[in-house]
Amino acid sequence: MTKNDVSEDDELGVLEDRTQTLTLRSKRTERVRKRQAQKAKKASNQPQDLLSLPYELVLEILTLLRPSDIFNLKQVGRAFHGFISEAEPAIAKSIAGWRYVCVGKCFRLPVLMEHIDPAIHFYIQSPERQELLTIHKKPYQHVPTPDPAEICTCLTCLLRWSALCLIVDFAHWQRNLDIGEPIPMIPRGKHPGWNQVLLASTAAIVRKALRSPLWHARLLEAHLDSTTRSIRRHASNKGNKRRRFHMSEEDMESGSDLFLERSGPPSLDFPFHRDNYYMLEAYLPNRGWNAVSMRWMYLPADQHDRDIEFISKWAERRRNNATTMREDITQEQGA
Repeated sequence: MTKNDVSEDDELGVLEDRTQTLTLRSKRTERVRKRQAQKAKKASNQPQDLLSLPYELVLEILTLLRPSDIFNLKQVGRAFHGFISEAEPAIAKSIAGWRYVCVGKCFRLPVLMEHIDPAIHFYIQSPERQELLTIHKKPYQHVPTPDPAEICTCLTCLLRWSALCLIVDFAHWQRNLDIGEPIPMIPRGKHPGWNQVLLASTAAIVRKALRSPLWHARLLEAHLDSTTRSIRRHASNKGNKRRRFHMSEEDMESGSDLFLERSGPPSLDFPFHRDNYYMLEAYLPNRGWNAVSMRWMYLPADQHDRDIEFISKWAERRRNNATTMREDITQEQGA
């Protein structure tokens, strides 16, 4: 091969790129670099927002809280307020599903009249039927009278209203019971102003529970707290040998009412007077102990529907009797 046949690439050899990045060392670039580093550090230190997590995971976290904690969290900001308000039924149901298994079945909500067929409103609110329920609508000193235009006045709903009102009143006097301070007694026939204010406050709280699942769960929390405090208070009295529910420190701190599913004394007697609070430990209505199956049996949730069915049949009998009476009068007049 002649010298002229050698290519130019072979003659120069393989080219190697040795280009290097120029280092910028101006004051301006230093300032930009520092700002970028500060932003990156601030972003890494910034805590993650709870609501940025998936919806299902947020619900699982909130389920671990108590209803009172949910109310406090709701006041943190608009984002939490909006989220909790929208998901309130699901949150309340999940919390009650593991915290208030027993108490939730003992204290169900009365039904609002707006959720009942308007065709039978007249018969539910009729003076004749209201007179039959006088004994159950007797104005106790610690239970406000329900509004028949607001809630159903079937027997089941009246008892549910009284039980919910008792939760609020019993919780109100827990401090007096803990420290041994007497509860003010009201003479028969007297209506002091302080008690009227307390009754109005009780009714307002229960009305909130009628429309808010979270408020209903809050009442259940309050009654579980009252019950645990009462059991602990009576257990510390060595002279009190009455049978009671076994409650350990773990049961009390768990925030759950599962220990009330154990065998224990009857718990359905209604405290007709605040004087009964001194010896009251566990008021859990609408259930009874079954000695055969060795467990508590609860009043079914559809008991209200059965009462409404009874009222409908009662109204139908009244209509039939009225029709028969009119026919008899017409026949007598025609004769």
